Amino acid sequence: MEYEEFKSKITDKAININVQLSESKIKDFYTYMIELIEWNKKINLTAILEGDDIIDKHFIDSLTISKYIKDNESVIDVGTGAGFPGIPLKIARENLKIDLLDSLNKRINFLNEIINKLNLKNINAIHSRAEDEASKKEKRETYDIAVSRAVANLPVLLEYLLPFVKVGGKCICMKGMNIEEEVNNSKKVLMELGGEIEEINRFKLSDTDATRNIIIVRKIANTPKKYPRKAGTAVKNPII
Repeated sequence: MEYEEFKSKITDKAININVQLSESKIKDFYTYMIELIEWNKKINLTAILEGDDIIDKHFIDSLTISKYIKDNESVIDVGTGAGFPGIPLKIARENLKIDLLDSLNKRINFLNEIINKLNLKNINAIHSRAEDEASKKEKRETYDIAVSRAVANLPVLLEYLLPFVKVGGKCICMKGMNIEEEVNNSKKVLMELGGEIEEINRFKLSDTDATRNIIIVRKIANTPKKYPRKAGTAVKNPII
């Protein structure tokens, strides 16, 4: 996709979700797309490689949560993969402080390349697992926002996210269409880890048939120190 076509499409789609993108930000998104496609030839970053799909299912999808985040807030993106939603949020919202967390070093190399190429500030790519990172004193209950997109079912995901968030902060869980069972199975983990569901926003992703659900979980009490449990435990034995 040539730049002018990309510019027209991403501008219109961003306006539809009340996000304004300057020329320099659009150029950053275009560079990000080109790099994503090129790096994907070397390492598996995404199955979505067509320009229109990258705009809709990566960039715009990531920006749909921008309205839930205040200026200057600190954000950790857990299981960021190729940088979604963290890097699109950083491009659009320069004043956010963002950590990108992923367990695969090859992805971290890609993220650092994008961060350097776009000259992004106050954003770090961290090679670690959520269970290990959230146990560190300097990371535990320090973030305003923890976010994750398509990483795990909700009871497991909340054990990954809630330990990072300070009381009064929130988790933003980006999910697909069928979430009713996950939500029902999350009552115990929410009570145990100090969270409560504040809002669920269901919508159709622009110009696609994809249904999205954004689950906002408010942190209302400190998470017991025994959580998160050791790596792999939450998946094998979720709190339900």
